[in-house]
Amino acid sequence: MGKQLTSREEDYSKWYNELVIKADLAEHSAVRGCMVIKPHGYGIWEKIQRQLDDMFKETGHVNAYFPLLIPKKLFEAEEKNAEGFAKECAVVTHYRLKTDPSDKTKLIVDPDAKLEEELIIRPTSEAIIWNTYRNWIQSYRDLPILINQWANVMRWEMRTRLFLRTAEFLWQEGHTAHATKQEAVDESRQMLEVYATFAEEYMAMPVIKGVKSPSERFAGADDTYSIEALMQDGKALQAGTSHFLGQNFAKAFDVKYVNKEGKQEYVWATSWGVSTRLMGALIMTHSDDDGLIIPPKLAPIQVVIVPIYKGEEQLNELSEAVRPIMDELKASGISVKYDDSDNRKPGWKFAEYELKGIPLRIAIGPRDLANGTVEIARRDTKEKELVTLENVRSHVIQRLEDIHNNLFARAKKLQEDKTSSVDDYEEFKKVLKEKGGFIFAHWDGTEETEERIKKETKATIRNIPFEGDMTEGKCMVTGKPSARKVLFALAY
Repeated sequence: MGKQLTSREEDYSKWYNELVIKADLAEHSAVRGCMVIKPHGYGIWEKIQRQLDDMFKETGHVNAYFPLLIPKKLFEAEEKNAEGFAKECAVVTHYRLKTDPSDKTKLIVDPDAKLEEELIIRPTSEAIIWNTYRNWIQSYRDLPILINQWANVMRWEMRTRLFLRTAEFLWQEGHTAHATKQEAVDESRQMLEVYATFAEEYMAMPVIKGVKSPSERFAGADDTYSIEALMQDGKALQAGTSHFLGQNFAKAFDVKYVNKEGKQEYVWATSWGVSTRLMGALIMTHSDDDGLIIPPKLAPIQVVIVPIYKGEEQLNELSEAVRPIMDELKASGISVKYDDSDNRKPGWKFAEYELKGIPLRIAIGPRDLANGTVEIARRDTKEKELVTLENVRSHVIQRLEDIHNNLFARAKKLQEDKTSSVDDYEEFKKVLKEKGGFIFAHWDGTEETEERIKKETKATIRNIPFEGDMTEGKCMVTGKPSARKVLFALAY
């Protein structure tokens, strides 16, 4: 097939864009800024969705679905939320088209079909959900409400990139209601832990957990918590957020409950979400110049078997030998594909499955059959091993675990190698330019200093980590007192 991708060293952005297209994950659509997620990409998203959904349900959450369209007056109810998303909103103003009288082949908006109230296509669902919760909550007995929805949202992005930033994207959004502040804080922290566990145990992607600075909070939140991952090019990617919303939405939508003492109180709230952006994180954390590398637990196909044969007779013999192997693997919960198609040569198939990131490839030919062996190749290290037919199942199970551990260790080493701690602003700028990555530095806690750093270097405070250097010091920019170092980086 020849060399397919621009190298990461040469042009990381171009490499990413080419990989998404050539690995058959997604493509641009006829709608500006919106993508078509292709079956291979959607298969990975389904695995992400299925695992997260199980984790949500284990923590007591249930799924529901709320409308795509939000009446404008509801959207305006929580001022900070409305202001924060206003520039990204798509608005529905009419409900009908009609044939253009001057050109019967064209449709125009019917001016007589103007909506009485404009509708916002959801950029996030707090407004419609809290308006609904008002009808569901009267007493402390109705709490907590622990709901998640899997949905699409629209944010009218001007600069888009497949998976990382698109006008429409898929996500989940949890929305919970609680009787006390502490319950809501505990919920938002718990869900951040769920995201962190998923990132590390399923995506093989190390993350740093922390709280956002006030200027980086979700619009309408009292606190936003995030997990931050580091990509191979030294840029950070926010991989999940959880928000403690206080009583802001309860007050905006007048959601009260009667407590055990018979007094009315406003409800406490959280929201939390991850999106198809995780697909971008997965691609950029692990993949190489030969294509995609998928962590085994999220691979739609974990093992592909490619027979090497001449003629139908050889194929039949190989297929007979492969059938019990496939049955064993499937019985062990391993997804496997047998590619006996005759329209491509084995070499082409090897390169194609490498490009698409299938964790393990098994090759079997007449000589292997005679020797009672198969060749098993790992996608992450390219290592090949001869394995006896009776040991294939146990070998595959072990190697899938090895691949996950290796991918996590590689990503962790990159994160450690690209993490710096500085005390001086000039040193900060030098490290940012020459090395990139995560930089721990003292900040005086003011929005003015944060904005200055962002304006002068494009670096942002990713979060204030829960763990790390808790030593007091002086802000690298102003010299004012700083309680502890915070996490800076250039980011997607």
